[in-house]
Amino acid sequence: MKRSIQSFWMAALAVAGCATALPAAAQFAKPEDAIKYRKANMSVMNTHVGRIFAMANGRVPFDAKTTADNAEILAAVSKWQFSGFVDGSDKGGETRAEPKMWTEMDKFKVAASKSQEDIVKLNVAAKAGNLDAIKAAVGETAKSCKACHDAYRKE
Repeated sequence: MKRSIQSFWMAALAVAGCATALPAAAQFAKPEDAIKYRKANMSVMNTHVGRIFAMANGRVPFDAKTTADNAEILAAVSKWQFSGFVDGSDKGGETRAEPKMWTEMDKFKVAASKSQEDIVKLNVAAKAGNLDAIKAAVGETAKSCKACHDAYRKE
């Protein structure tokens, strides 16, 4: 029963993301809506990356299936976050985005794309189920995520 509920939520999340990822900018009536969208997306990403990192770092027992499931969700969700960085969403609500991000949008997109590429590689490693390959991919993913956060996220 628990597995079918998890599968349901994974499918629902995927459908919701596909339905909102492309036209998301048009859906934000207010800047606050875009900020809420970004925060929710990062929260989901943080949940799944945390599960993978915990297994790769030995804090919890490694389970190849769980790792692969979480990596697949992470890879899908990582694509959605950028639709929430729309014009005007630098103001209008509480955000941790550094002001310079808006003036360095091209650099931000490069840094963010690097993290997405590393997440895709992590997903491939997770599907293969090799813990050493997963650990290597986790290291690269952590570096690229940290680099983007260090440059463009307020602490």
